[in-house]
Amino acid sequence: MKFSPAISYTLLLGGILYICLGPELRKPERTEAEKVAHGKYLVSLGGCADCHTPKIMTDRGLVNDESRAFAGHPEDMELPNPAQTGGPWGAATVGMTAWSGPWGISYASNLTPDPATGLWSEDVFISAMKTGKSRGIGRAILPPMPWEALGKASDEDLKAIYAYLKTLPPVFNQVPDPVAPVEYEVQTAGR
Repeated sequence: MKFSPAISYTLLLGGILYICLGPELRKPERTEAEKVAHGKYLVSLGGCADCHTPKIMTDRGLVNDESRAFAGHPEDMELPNPAQTGGPWGAATVGMTAWSGPWGISYASNLTPDPATGLWSEDVFISAMKTGKSRGIGRAILPPMPWEALGKASDEDLKAIYAYLKTLPPVFNQVPDPVAPVEYEVQTAGR
């Protein structure tokens, strides 16, 4: 059997591509346990608990309150109006779950799978991380949340993060809505 040069080159190129890319193309999809483990690794690497887990004081200083891991800013924590800073940066609460700055006051979200107060669906989570919009369609996600960096993550990595967060114990915690800067400036003007 005689092949034309075009067919021979096509078969040769196909063979080379199969040899070079074949292992990647044949790579099995991660099991759910592998996906969760990868998500836990990414969450740990990203320091997500730093802001999304309330802290408690111990003899070693502040540590994560594991009973409220990833539950966000505690709903029962009353905050005074934030100090007005002259610079572009804001201030955080000691527990790092609330921040103030030119954008107003932002609170770390509840990332536990509590159905009433916690994590959204996988699609909404990925959309929010990719667009920087709350629930993927709402207001802007506020500082200090590094959604811009997370928005560059692959869908596979974001799905792994979501899979890990879904394994956490659900914590009912209704995080306060952000406060616009005008609202707290009006509140402090009357003092």
